[in-house]
Amino acid sequence: MNKIVRIIDTLSEYTGRGAMWLSIALVLVLTYETTVRYVFNAPTQWAYETSYMIGASMAVIGWAYTHKHHGHIRVDIFYTRLSPRGQAIVDVVISVLFLFPLLIVLIYGSYSSMQFAILMNEKLAESSFRPPAAPIKGAILVGICLFALQTIAEFIRNLYLLIRKRTI
Repeated sequence: MNKIVRIIDTLSEYTGRGAMWLSIALVLVLTYETTVRYVFNAPTQWAYETSYMIGASMAVIGWAYTHKHHGHIRVDIFYTRLSPRGQAIVDVVISVLFLFPLLIVLIYGSYSSMQFAILMNEKLAESSFRPPAAPIKGAILVGICLFALQTIAEFIRNLYLLIRKRTI
């Protein structure tokens, strides 16, 4: 189990760090658009949709990295006062009751959406640029799957703590 958790953690670390580089691409696209729009009075048709596809990809692919580093927001009025074992119990129960069912629905929905986009050659219609929708929907599916893997790693970590009374 330790090896599986390490592999998932490493995958989350690398994809999260890779997603950080997308911020440079986003800044370049927005800088270019701002420059040509306001300096040369020649706005592009592609910058808006490209920027939100890059931003969405960066966010969704970074979910696993954020989860690995416990960066998601928690309502922790009571949680922080619990012992590590108590926190593990809460995390296991919440994962089984809410997080895993939600991830199943999200994976199924994003896969169906991506499959539809590929089969129907769906285009994004926010501007006249109309790029294909499949790449962003694929990035969303990949990000949700990476998040699911990291959730499984955290679940294994918590179960290990509860059963063996030590951390992985």
